Amino acid sequence: MAKHAITLNINGQQMDVAVDSRELLIHTLRDRLRLTGAHIGCETSHCGACTVDIDGASVKSCTVLALQAQGADIRTVEGLAGSEGLHPIQEGFFEEHGLQCGFCTPGMLLRAWRLLQDNPNPTEDEIRHGMAGNLCRCTGYQNIIRAVQHASEKMQSGETAAAE
Repeated sequence: MAKHAITLNINGQQMDVAVDSRELLIHTLRDRLRLTGAHIGCETSHCGACTVDIDGASVKSCTVLALQAQGADIRTVEGLAGSEGLHPIQEGFFEEHGLQCGFCTPGMLLRAWRLLQDNPNPTEDEIRHGMAGNLCRCTGYQNIIRAVQHASEKMQSGETAAAE
């Protein structure tokens, strides 16, 4: 199979990579670029463990060919924390016990990040609706909701650490 040289803009950095024409973005991120934060869960777009942000939208990277991401702005979970420390969303998941096994957490974090970019002060119902495409098999979701609320409050108060 022929390789295609592409440039991806990931977490503010341009990365050159050679990909197969049918290669999914999740595999490029994990296998070629060693950005292993996004997880491969179902590979059918149901679970959201592979969620990344592409050009201002939450996208399940198991549904996108790497070639389609050429030139797009991509944010992965590795791009949340900054030199100041954890992003408020990461802090919220820690403080509010929004994770157990952690497998779904990277996708949850990126989905929560996009939700709060689009709606900085969501209601509990808006958070539940906004996070509905990301599944967790361990928690009862209540702590995830509290984690997003925690991050929202912290971000609104101006205490953001990174990646705004």
